[in-house]
Amino acid sequence: MYGLKKQLLILGTGPSAVGLCRIIMSDLRLVKVVGFLDGNSERVGERLVNPGIIGTYDQLAQLVEKHHVDTIVVCLEDRRCVLPVQALLDCKVMGLDVVDSHRLFEEASGRISVDSLHPSALIFSEGFRRRLLSRVSKRFLDLVISAVGLVVLIPFFGLVAVLIRVDTPGPIFYRQERVGLRGQPYQIWKFRSMHQDAEKHGPRCAEMNDPRVTRIGWWLRKTRIDELPQLINVLKGEMSLVGPRPERPVFVDNLRTQIPYYDIRHTVRPGITGWAQVKFRYGATREDSHMKLQYDLFYVKHLSFHFDLMILMRTIRVIMLGEGAR
Repeated sequence: MYGLKKQLLILGTGPSAVGLCRIIMSDLRLVKVVGFLDGNSERVGERLVNPGIIGTYDQLAQLVEKHHVDTIVVCLEDRRCVLPVQALLDCKVMGLDVVDSHRLFEEASGRISVDSLHPSALIFSEGFRRRLLSRVSKRFLDLVISAVGLVVLIPFFGLVAVLIRVDTPGPIFYRQERVGLRGQPYQIWKFRSMHQDAEKHGPRCAEMNDPRVTRIGWWLRKTRIDELPQLINVLKGEMSLVGPRPERPVFVDNLRTQIPYYDIRHTVRPGITGWAQVKFRYGATREDSHMKLQYDLFYVKHLSFHFDLMILMRTIRVIMLGEGAR
């Protein structure tokens, strides 16, 4: 009995196909991967994840019928030579779903893989729209929450200022240059959470259990209270409540040469919170930046007022549970 689960067949056996299978098996409970197809008959029977290679490309039609396949995912490294176009067309006209691996990866993981992504996949994809109503609603939400929040939080800001001053000498607020919308630099506002000489040896990202963090700074970072002064940046239009987290110019110059499509995150205002922040742990390595960019691209592609509200709700949960604190 196949029940209500969709039966999915993957064309391809490369790293992308295996990675996609793992994500599907962990995130999509109503989907069953029946196996992989490869161009080499000698590999049939080889186990890759849990399902293995069950046939070759020229056996597509009979395997679709045998396993009651609903969806075929094309996940080939080089489609020009091996893509079984006629067989896929026959499956398509018979009512089966034939989907691109990038699309399914995006739906299952909430991020856009950039390693094997061709520019055409972005150019011809749905999304990346900037509807007027969505832009106006987003900016209205930013203005209302930032203005009301700054007024309401004035007494609390005073208490935090006293705690910072009593804990260590130095300024209450910390201002630092970040890269914003369209790559323009601006000064970000934060409560100071590190010792005054934290960067005497040069700029570097914050780390887990960073010794430069003060006692009160540890609490400010864990509760995200150090981010609250950025409501000033939101009110000024330099930031939004929701968007990709802004990076420092020195790190941006480095990351944009190492990670493809990195500058796409600068096509929207940076945010106090974002999709990457609620989906991925805090991290400061290049690999972490690579992963967070994939979530940022998903956010930019699917940007909407409702998506922002969902992220804000998830942010409250993250703060309440102390997840990803740094």
